[in-house]
Amino acid sequence: MTDLIIGEECEQGLPTRKITAATCKAFNYRKSTFGGRPVQIAPYYNADGQLVAQKLRFPDKTFMWLGDSKEALPFGAQAWQKTGKKIVVTEGEIDALTMSQAQGNKWPVVSIGCGAGAQIRKYFASHKEYFNGFDEVILMFDMDEPGRAATKVAAEVLGARARVAELPAPFKDANEVLNADKADLLIDAMWRAKEYRPEGIVNMADLKEAVKERPSWGLSWPFETLTGLTFGIRLGELYALGAGTGIGKTDFFAQTIMHLVKEHKMSVGVFSLEQQPSETATRIAGKFVKKNLHVPDSGWTETDLDEAWALLMQGGKVFLYDSFGNNEWEIIKEKIEYLSHAEGVKYFFLDHLTALAAWQDDERKALEVIMSDMGSLVKKLNITIFFISHLATPDGASHEEGGRVTIRHFKGSRSIGFWCHYMFGMERDQQHEKENVRAITTFRVLKDRYTGRSTGSTFYLGYDHQTGMLYESAPPSEVGSAGFKDESKEKPQEGSF
Repeated sequence: MTDLIIGEECEQGLPTRKITAATCKAFNYRKSTFGGRPVQIAPYYNADGQLVAQKLRFPDKTFMWLGDSKEALPFGAQAWQKTGKKIVVTEGEIDALTMSQAQGNKWPVVSIGCGAGAQIRKYFASHKEYFNGFDEVILMFDMDEPGRAATKVAAEVLGARARVAELPAPFKDANEVLNADKADLLIDAMWRAKEYRPEGIVNMADLKEAVKERPSWGLSWPFETLTGLTFGIRLGELYALGAGTGIGKTDFFAQTIMHLVKEHKMSVGVFSLEQQPSETATRIAGKFVKKNLHVPDSGWTETDLDEAWALLMQGGKVFLYDSFGNNEWEIIKEKIEYLSHAEGVKYFFLDHLTALAAWQDDERKALEVIMSDMGSLVKKLNITIFFISHLATPDGASHEEGGRVTIRHFKGSRSIGFWCHYMFGMERDQQHEKENVRAITTFRVLKDRYTGRSTGSTFYLGYDHQTGMLYESAPPSEVGSAGFKDESKEKPQEGSF
């Protein structure tokens, strides 16, 4: 080919690299001049053994190609059989010469021709047939960040035959090891190369100790029955709550936040997207002293307010998000990650999910993306996210009139149902003629991924208007007209008067 140059053999080898003349000859690595400048010539051959391209290396470590590299095999491929037990692959030609020399130039070593960049995946996919000729492909790339990233990509393409070699610190590449007269470390790194295991793949044998640990309860909820149904609140899980307007979702969240902070000394992050932070803070503080601090005429005093803040300061920290009208999920996610890393927050409350997608052209698709992100986030950060979802209008009675909540009523129900560990619904007929019915909320477990046992279970919550607290209650049929249990209809117990 007229555009290739012949060059001359490296009779002295490459002294500054401690590469011998014999090694250069084994690879036909040569030297010449190009454009009046000295160059080293790395030849590249195709599958038929024809010289098709040359990579010129200038003294300033810049490169240029001659010929057509599209059909070229990796550097050095012509020097070896196309099949075998092992082959070592380096990131550059000099390192390939180095590793070959360390083995007496007797065993297959090649170098990629593309460098450790974005093209690495395409390169290995294009040459996969060649690498499939070897039982093990040992990747010995540079130990810097680009080299490690390229190793991961290459191993993903190669699959089960990939092995990853680690050079000992402080050496960056194979030639640095050779220049330190420690070629034996290269042989050791080759034989110690580990089978590539993609992130997320775990050998069950490695989990022996974890599996032997007895399952433990999570943190308690404010309501004993819910703790029993769920075995408590666990990290790495998503909890969804759906209910109609005015049913008590916000109160349930505020009471759960108070419980985590006061009883468990946990810090929480609160994202109330339709409330000012001051209102959210006041509602939460009120739960500490059982006062409606956000209601002007509910009978609270400045002393109550001071006590609420004092109790709040004794527990975990509460971090509130001031959205300023900015309800983009990417920003919310960034804040969650910050609070997790910087403040150690493990429990996050989002009120409400639907607001994050309401401005999108395709709300359903946006919710699918958000839920997928949330599902990954709770695992990656080992956190728990509680969120409220708006509900679609049911076919029968409205949710505000006691209509039963189902999973399909959640906006984005398909993705919410897929990713959530628990889904809860709250139902109450606010317009019923009987006060005892209007006063009691049915709390329903719609999904239980943990055991499946509590799916469909219900219990009842009453609301004390004086204290602003939810409490576990008997069913409406057993509650008197004032919203309290009607004991007049119960049979007297033995020993009672």
